[in-house]
Amino acid sequence: MPNQIIVFIPDLSLDNTVLFGIYIRSGYAMNLLRYEAVFLCLYIRKPEVMTMAQIAVNDLTFTYEGGIDAVLENVTFHIDTNWKLGLIGRNGKGKTTLLHLLMGKYEYRGNISSSTRFDYFPYKVADNEWNRCAYELVSVWKPGVETWQVLIQMNQIRMDPECLYRPFGTLSHGERTRVMLAVLFAAEDEFLLIDEPTNHLDTPARVIVKEYLKSKKGFILVSHDRDLLDAVCDHVLVLNRKTIDVQAGNFTSWWENKERRDAFAKVENEKHLKAIGKLKAAADRSARWAEKGENRKIGFDPVKENDRSIATRSYIGAKTKKMQARVKSYEKRIDREIKEKEGLLQDIEDPVDLKVKPLLFHKDILINARDLTLSYEGMEEPLFQELCFQVRRGDRVVLSGENGSGKSSIIKAALQRAADNDLPVDSSKLVIKGNLEVASGLIISYVSQDTSFLSGSLRKYCEEQGLEESVFFAILRQLDLGREQFFKKMEDFSEGQKKKVLIAASLLTPAHLYIWDEPLNYIDVFSRMQIEKLILAFSPTMLLVEHDVRFQEKIATKSIRLG
Repeated sequence: MPNQIIVFIPDLSLDNTVLFGIYIRSGYAMNLLRYEAVFLCLYIRKPEVMTMAQIAVNDLTFTYEGGIDAVLENVTFHIDTNWKLGLIGRNGKGKTTLLHLLMGKYEYRGNISSSTRFDYFPYKVADNEWNRCAYELVSVWKPGVETWQVLIQMNQIRMDPECLYRPFGTLSHGERTRVMLAVLFAAEDEFLLIDEPTNHLDTPARVIVKEYLKSKKGFILVSHDRDLLDAVCDHVLVLNRKTIDVQAGNFTSWWENKERRDAFAKVENEKHLKAIGKLKAAADRSARWAEKGENRKIGFDPVKENDRSIATRSYIGAKTKKMQARVKSYEKRIDREIKEKEGLLQDIEDPVDLKVKPLLFHKDILINARDLTLSYEGMEEPLFQELCFQVRRGDRVVLSGENGSGKSSIIKAALQRAADNDLPVDSSKLVIKGNLEVASGLIISYVSQDTSFLSGSLRKYCEEQGLEESVFFAILRQLDLGREQFFKKMEDFSEGQKKKVLIAASLLTPAHLYIWDEPLNYIDVFSRMQIEKLILAFSPTMLLVEHDVRFQEKIATKSIRLG
């Protein structure tokens, strides 16, 4: 085992903070040559000076090559570089694209003006770099940054410095994320673009990342995690359906303001609709009056109209002209009301309620685990031992715990026991000890955390899964998947759009038990709330793995903690 010593001695002066760090490590490098690394770090932090610049985006328009519709069109906003900015929007609205445009990755129309440098998370790891140590990759990811700067950030994000000297591919998702964030924040005078840092992270790792980002500033954070956005951000940039919204506060304060604005817009819209209806009725009456008068102006029947003479023609003409002027006045007022109505509902988030048709199972207990122990072939220690739990009819059981504690393995074991279900899960190397009973004849609808198997067209997917195409497409539209996506190959979808495909298929499948493994990774915050509402309305029996704290609080009837 490698030996290491870390010594930090902060606050050695009154004016400036001088931080001495000594890091001594010995072990084996990747080329199996023994080495010793000794770093003597002298870090002098200057008195904090508020440095602030603006990033100005004006009339930004971008369309992917070969695309028909613009991803971003005439986007304009100004932000400050000392903000902790949350970037919010539905899947496919262009959040990641906007970050790439700030990085200068694509050509665009419009103008982006900034005096600051940008850096982007996550860093790209090439196929030939997974066996290299993170220590070696630092110079690739952020040239010019010294190791001691990264070590300081590693200490703040509660990471063992030893992770820098292990092959990057051997690190867990949480370790990779935290190493990359430590490198990202190691330099100064940069505005950082952070794209969904908590995907695939367990709850403890999410808490660490949240606390770390709370201590930082000068970044854009793309996330669908409401808990993270509320804890970290002091401003939000929202890509609405038609407009851009920049506001002080976090997600909850913005959402409360939006709900008030949406309610006001709906009331105003109803007022305008009523006013337009009344004006149209009045205009129609006046038009019929004018037409009748115009028809009577020339010629008359002396028998039927014995009280009329030639002299009344000028009177009828004047009356008709007055009614025609009144019609034009009504039409102008209608146009004005319509213009005032335009745009009132353009950013309303009022999704159609989703539906699911759970089947009622004849037994009360669907899954019964007693003294359950799980491991994989070749493992010295099991994932866990002698676990006991039940999934009863109507339960929504959430499995929680650190990555590697066995949450997904429980799902694999349950699917293995449910032999009647032909579901895409590999449990061949899973060793099950103890009792795990899954009710016979149980129909299960499964959502995998893996989306890599999705390819080809949506129509082909419908055929393979035996789904009714029109209903499947309708559910996807309700989850705000654009119609233009229906003609693309699924391998070109974003991760959030792929997840929506799996969730839509699951909702369309009548089942006794819904097993979802991290279903909300990459799913936008509006769809998350939509799915919460669905589950609470229809109360399907569920077994889930999900790390979204707000989602757990809303829907879980029972939580099983592993580890």
